[in-house]
Amino acid sequence: MKAVIPAAGLGSRFLPLTKEQPKEMLPVVDKPAIHWVVEEAIASGATDLLIITGREKRAVEDYFDGSIRWDHYLKANHGNALRQLEELASSADFHFIRQREPRGLGDAILRAEKHVGDEPFLVLLGDTIHVADVPVAKQLWDTFQRLGQPVIAVEHVRPEKISDYGIVQEDGWIDDRTVRVRDLVEKPRPEEAPSDLAISGSYVLTPAIFDAIRRTPEGKKGEVQLTDALRILLQTSPSTDTALSAGDSISARSLIGSGLMWNSP
Repeated sequence: MKAVIPAAGLGSRFLPLTKEQPKEMLPVVDKPAIHWVVEEAIASGATDLLIITGREKRAVEDYFDGSIRWDHYLKANHGNALRQLEELASSADFHFIRQREPRGLGDAILRAEKHVGDEPFLVLLGDTIHVADVPVAKQLWDTFQRLGQPVIAVEHVRPEKISDYGIVQEDGWIDDRTVRVRDLVEKPRPEEAPSDLAISGSYVLTPAIFDAIRRTPEGKKGEVQLTDALRILLQTSPSTDTALSAGDSISARSLIGSGLMWNSP
């Protein structure tokens, strides 16, 4: 299974913290955010990871690479944490590609087209951690295998948080945790939102998304949004998107300093 992890965002909400440090490297408890994301991908069965980075994101690549200096420390001091990282990094093939300009999540996903080829693939945002007994990415993949349609993880959010997310309009429930999608809206005002079901940063997509991204017009700040591309895909191929309510999530928007602050929906 292939997983694509976009990690190219500027992290402007966290300035000055992110001036020299990628937001994906901000600590969550005792590991950087992207460590948890990669851990979830591998626990869900992914063996091939493409991480999409940008300028000044070299720390993300270096984190999963070997280091002569730290390898010596590991052998000399039996550092268990470093050994766990080494085991994680050896559990899958890692690839990196750059998004040359910050042109939105949709454009970042488009960088993965040649890598994924004609296979369905996971997308896990590099700054979003899910909390669930069964990894959310595995739940999404299992649902995709059952239904054969793209799947989006969603969660209920409070009204004041709606404008931070893409929101799903429901078109009937398939079962008690899976809903068919009629439409998607990128960051609506709360009073205009079709529901409180927010896209929470994990997807299973098919290669059809790439043509939809190419057809997606630029939005604010010249960015191409994945939610808008999914909407085009939905309009051209009705009933091809499914949302799964899969667990709580913690995003970089909820991290404060070196600790962890998050609000459960």
